[in-house]
Amino acid sequence: MNRVGIVALLVLGALNTGCAGRQERRPDELWGTKLPAPLHKVDFTLLDTDGQEYRFSEETEGYVTLLFFGYTRCPDACPIHMANIAAVLKTLAPEVASQVKVVMVTVDPERDDAAQLRIWLDNFDSAFVGLTGEIEYINEIQRMLMLGPVIKEAVGSDDYLVGHASQVVAFTRDNLAHTVYSFGTRQRDWAHDIPILIGIGRGT
Repeated sequence: MNRVGIVALLVLGALNTGCAGRQERRPDELWGTKLPAPLHKVDFTLLDTDGQEYRFSEETEGYVTLLFFGYTRCPDACPIHMANIAAVLKTLAPEVASQVKVVMVTVDPERDDAAQLRIWLDNFDSAFVGLTGEIEYINEIQRMLMLGPVIKEAVGSDDYLVGHASQVVAFTRDNLAHTVYSFGTRQRDWAHDIPILIGIGRGT
C-alpha cells in the first residue's frame, strides 16, 4: 500500500476509536444522515478506468450503490471514506458484499487519468469503480444530486487542492438515495447500515 493508504489507515483508527461518548442510536434505523426527500438516481455516462463508457443507472441497477466524488491526491475525506467502506465490506459475507457497488467519480480529471485512478482505488478494493470525464459534466451531475461544485484551491505556485462535497450518496434498490454519509462516518456506522440499505427496495 502506498503512503496515501497508510496515512488513511492511521487516521481511520483515530476516527473509529475517538467517539465513545456519542449517543446510541436505534438499531432498526439507518445511522446515516437522512435526506428531507429521497434523491432519484441520476442517469449519467462517464469513462471507467478501462476507458469504457460506464452508464451509471444501467450498471448499478439492482445494487446498493455508494457514490462518491473525490480525487486521488485528497489528503483526508477520500482515502478515509474508501478505507472505511472497503474494511467493512471485507467483514461481510460474500453474498452480502456482492450486492454493493462502490463508485468514485474523480473531481480532478486533469491529474486523475485512468491509470492513476485505478492504482489508487486498488489500494482499497479492486472492485471499486473509478470514473472520469469533463469537469463541467461532473459538476452538472453533482448539481443534480444537490452537491456543491468543485473548487480549486491553489497551494504554492504549481499545485492545488480540490474543494469538493465529502458525502457518500447511498442509492438503494428502489433507485433512490434516502441517506448520505459525511466525512467522519465510522466503520461501525457502515457495518450497521449496509445490511439495512440492502433490504430497502428489495424485490422492486
